[in-house]
Amino acid sequence: MDRRTLKDLDEAEVRGRRIFVRVDLNVPLNEDGSVADPGRIQGTLATLEALSKQGGRLVLVSHLGRPDGAPDPAYSLAPVARELSDLAGVPVPLLEGAPEDPGLRQAVDALGDGEMALLENVRFHPGETRNDPEFTRALAELADHFVSDAFGTAHRAHASTVGVPTIVRERGGRAVAGLLMARELRFLDRELQDPRRPFVAVLGGAKISGKIELIESILHRVDRLLVGGAMANTFLLALGLQVGRSLVEEDRVEVARELLERWGERIVLPVDCVVAPEVKEGAEVEVRRRDEIGAEDRVADVGPETVALFASELQAARTVVWNGPMGVFEVPPFDRGTRDVARALAEATDDGTVSIVGGGDSAAAAVASGLADRITHISSGGGAALELLAGKVLPGVDVLESSLD
Repeated sequence: MDRRTLKDLDEAEVRGRRIFVRVDLNVPLNEDGSVADPGRIQGTLATLEALSKQGGRLVLVSHLGRPDGAPDPAYSLAPVARELSDLAGVPVPLLEGAPEDPGLRQAVDALGDGEMALLENVRFHPGETRNDPEFTRALAELADHFVSDAFGTAHRAHASTVGVPTIVRERGGRAVAGLLMARELRFLDRELQDPRRPFVAVLGGAKISGKIELIESILHRVDRLLVGGAMANTFLLALGLQVGRSLVEEDRVEVARELLERWGERIVLPVDCVVAPEVKEGAEVEVRRRDEIGAEDRVADVGPETVALFASELQAARTVVWNGPMGVFEVPPFDRGTRDVARALAEATDDGTVSIVGGGDSAAAAVASGLADRITHISSGGGAALELLAGKVLPGVDVLESSLD
């Protein structure tokens, strides 16, 4: 996965040229619209500053949320542009409109050497997620070279991640990895291709369907798979247990059953759960063993015995990848299991385990618990890291120049 990077671009190639920079500014927003966590913006500043210093004219492109291919003020990048301006210490105007609009093209052409502008949410256009040829060509008209610093979207074959660099390279332009992307690939490639064993994966989150295709590939590679979150409910149902009124994916129960039959010795499921009549802040909770869940219960977190079980697996591991919370992390008191697992992972890391955390909520748990500096690597892309773990090719990486080109 040796890809050419920003360091392979000469200043002469950058100065005065339009550099299409695919960044991942998909950050959480507060209720007032301000940026709640600027981590992803901060992560790409080194790339933007390096390109600006070399005199590039930067056209920044990102998505925010899932606006379903139509403009939606709730997903505007306007607050992100303001936060980026503050952090970068330079004006970063937000350019609205479609890439073929004359006004937008004029604004891009008016950029001076070292200046940058951010296009409005690229997912406001249906052609983005479809990698539509016409939309891709219009975007590519804004670019002389392409730099990808969006590891979090590298597993998506979208117009701004795959279509544009393909056209740029066909025209003789460059398509390379930014500094953040290069760091992610260097670390993850080194640690995941030949991991120290025992190798443990921790998966959580609400759904199994989005990860079911990856789970089997992951099970081929890991020594243990610890399953938490609502995803675990589907596996418990596959065991013939009751999960009350908990979130579960009925149409994936048979798939979960087949995975347990084939890989049961590697899959570690919760042995107890935190339940409540309703999942809301301050709810009265009870801890039940997994075979004692009542018909009116909602499972919303892993219990203390499960945390202890998972902690023992983490302590024995030499490499751990974690993606997804153990419960409804955003609603206290159902955040405790996630925080406790994060603490156990930090303690294992202190003892020499290589720990990789990816995904918004699991990364947020490490940060909120004050444990981020005790994790080996917090990835900017949970889904992309999972696909690398499963041995998949990331289209947004594959399209970049290789050192063998």
